[in-house]
Amino acid sequence: MLIIPAIDLKDGKCVRLRQGRMEDDTVFSDDPVSMAKRWVDAGARRLHLVDLNGAFEGEPVNGDVVRAITQAFPELPVQVGGGIRDAETIESYLKAGVEYCIIGTKAVREPEFVERVCKQFPGHIIVGIDAKDGMVAVEGWAEVSDVKAVDLARRFEDSGVSAIVYTDISRDGMMQGVNAEATAALAGSISIPVVASGGITNMDDIHRLLEVADSGIDSAITGRAIYEGTLDFSDAQRVADT
Repeated sequence: MLIIPAIDLKDGKCVRLRQGRMEDDTVFSDDPVSMAKRWVDAGARRLHLVDLNGAFEGEPVNGDVVRAITQAFPELPVQVGGGIRDAETIESYLKAGVEYCIIGTKAVREPEFVERVCKQFPGHIIVGIDAKDGMVAVEGWAEVSDVKAVDLARRFEDSGVSAIVYTDISRDGMMQGVNAEATAALAGSISIPVVASGGITNMDDIHRLLEVADSGIDSAITGRAIYEGTLDFSDAQRVADT
């Protein structure tokens, strides 16, 4: 299982939010490129970047920072989410060296868009499903829809989506443990690989995910835990590799 460090970008800085609230952020670095280097040096084989401003504004805001990271580490696969609502943005990111673009709110509002861009950019599209109590949240988690996470995931079964990033937003940034059961249930109901996200706190969570990884969970994103030191990234990846 691949462990993926998260770099959440707000106003050009590396931050973490609690439950997606923009006003409840912790700044971990004002130099995201240096933070990326920290995780690369620790053995990261992929980075997860989120344009938090973009998620709320509906268009990329921290694109220059994303580009600076991809230029600094051209061989490293990078996945980016937040404010990706049109094909032009995807094309721009891919030209800048991004490997995967994550479609979130737009996937809920307009599933046909995902199908179109999967055909236009094959192998480069990930769908991000953020859920609370099994229901999909949109607009930077500001709104919970009436769409079930598992139904949305199944909608993209034959679309060519590379992966589903599944985030339990009730756990995200709260250091309360990963919701391995819900993640495994989703992964087991679809054939698309699932990336676990939200709530990873320590090595117990890594073990918990590894126990259910055969359901279809092939990687996990971690943020606050590796910044606050409750999880050692290198140790986590070493355990996940065994």
